Amino acid sequence: MAQTISLSIPDGILQQAQQLANQSQQGIEDILLEWLTHSFTEYPVETLPDSQVLALCNMQLDDQQQDTLNTLLSRQRENQLTSAERQELQFLIQLYRRGLVRKAKALKIAVERGLMPP
Repeated sequence: MAQTISLSIPDGILQQAQQLANQSQQGIEDILLEWLTHSFTEYPVETLPDSQVLALCNMQLDDQQQDTLNTLLSRQRENQLTSAERQELQFLIQLYRRGLVRKAKALKIAVERGLMPP
């Protein structure tokens, strides 16, 4: 489930995010969220403790993201997506794909460490 929080972001990072948001016609919040998500999902699975590896093995999109993804995919099949919806769909698909790759790596490592049966 997603939560809203307030952050103080250094000016340099904020300027880079704003520039990228303008170039890609996305909201700055979307850019910052993508950066945070990418940063988290790219941490090497091999270096994680057993508990986090097992958590990644069970990782899924949250219910809201899954519902939104299903709705947008349905609207895409009907050729009814707006530009903003296309961008949101692209973001969710990227998030989903990165999650699948991370989950596959975690499953492999869990088996190698003897945390799960092959």
